[in-house]
Amino acid sequence: MAEGGAADLETQRTDVAALLKTALRKGDTWYLVDSRWFKQWKKYVGFDSWDKYQMGDQNVYPGPIDNSGLLKDGDSQSLKEHLIDELDYILLPTEGWNRLVSWYTLMEGQEPIARKVVEQGMFVKHCKVEVYLTELKLCENGNMNNVVTRRFSKADTIDTIEKEIRKIFNIPSEKETRLWNKYMSNTFEPLNKPDSTIQDAGLYQGQVLVIEQKNEDGSWPRGPSTPKSPGASNFSTLPKISPSLSNNYNNMNNRK
Repeated sequence: MAEGGAADLETQRTDVAALLKTALRKGDTWYLVDSRWFKQWKKYVGFDSWDKYQMGDQNVYPGPIDNSGLLKDGDSQSLKEHLIDELDYILLPTEGWNRLVSWYTLMEGQEPIARKVVEQGMFVKHCKVEVYLTELKLCENGNMNNVVTRRFSKADTIDTIEKEIRKIFNIPSEKETRLWNKYMSNTFEPLNKPDSTIQDAGLYQGQVLVIEQKNEDGSWPRGPSTPKSPGASNFSTLPKISPSLSNNYNNMNNRK
């Protein structure tokens, strides 16, 4: 057995090598591991056939998994920008991550950096680990100055987001709510398809979402949100014809 009750070095090598070849499947969870720590682990277990001279040497024992190099200072879940796969971090499927943690533990005070596999592409679909999440700004209709920021996967649904907002603002389960997309122009769009994902709904980084609670009398503070029918015209936007132009048009017709 290796140090700390871990599996022997050969078992560690073969197990992780096999798990690194795991195919990406939509909805699966993968974990980020700092490349510096992983390179140290590879030296210790003799992962590469051409780099075995320090295998088992306690001077290169990697210690607990340390992802601090991937994180912004003072934030246990916010990744530094512009990190590159394999250069800054490697990705491990859940089983591989669990084994490394059981062998080496995780640095105290750190949390696992878990990410979902999402499907991308409009015509040709391909799977990708969504390393950078979408940051959304959440607030209540009655107090839009109190904004709370949360990160979500593009695969998360509107229903998932609404549940999180209800939890943040302590909205009772029996209270009926609606969710709105707030644009910079101070216009609002209802998000009324709970099964739609963030990707389906076209939500983007920094988007403001507003939750609205139904009034006691059954009305809504923002009024009805029934969308216009596709063929309906918005007459208020049509240009008005001035009386003089209208009279000229009638006079021309009378001369014919």
